[in-house]
Amino acid sequence: MPKKTLEDFKEDFPLLIEAGFVAVKQLDETSARHLFHAAKLLNPESTAPDIGIGYIALNKLEVKEATGIFEKIVKIEPDNQLAKTFLGISYLLTKAKRKKGEEIINQAIKETSDETIVNLGNIALEWAEKDLKKLKSPFIK
Repeated sequence: MPKKTLEDFKEDFPLLIEAGFVAVKQLDETSARHLFHAAKLLNPESTAPDIGIGYIALNKLEVKEATGIFEKIVKIEPDNQLAKTFLGISYLLTKAKRKKGEEIINQAIKETSDETIVNLGNIALEWAEKDLKKLKSPFIK
């Protein structure tokens, strides 16, 4: 049997990304990280695994880490509306950047035709309006 190389597994990239997000939803951070890192090995140029790692940080409310990851992705891919939306959500969690977060999310909603991103953005904006603005102290100063 011939020895397999990374090239032989390139077609598994989308599966690894999807499985990584499933693992995050199941609160299995270790597996999620392994899956996203494996995907990064298969396609080092893709930002999808980085979005996954940022999503883990966001789910853990590691706002500074998530913000840094999403800022890097948006710098590399300014038209990545999912990364923009997650960056906006990260900003919503920081009182000083909340307004900018709302602006970024609104911009992403306007610039995308992806209904999932539109829904995510709208839910985040509604959450900010209903809950975050009522808090007397921010999550992160």
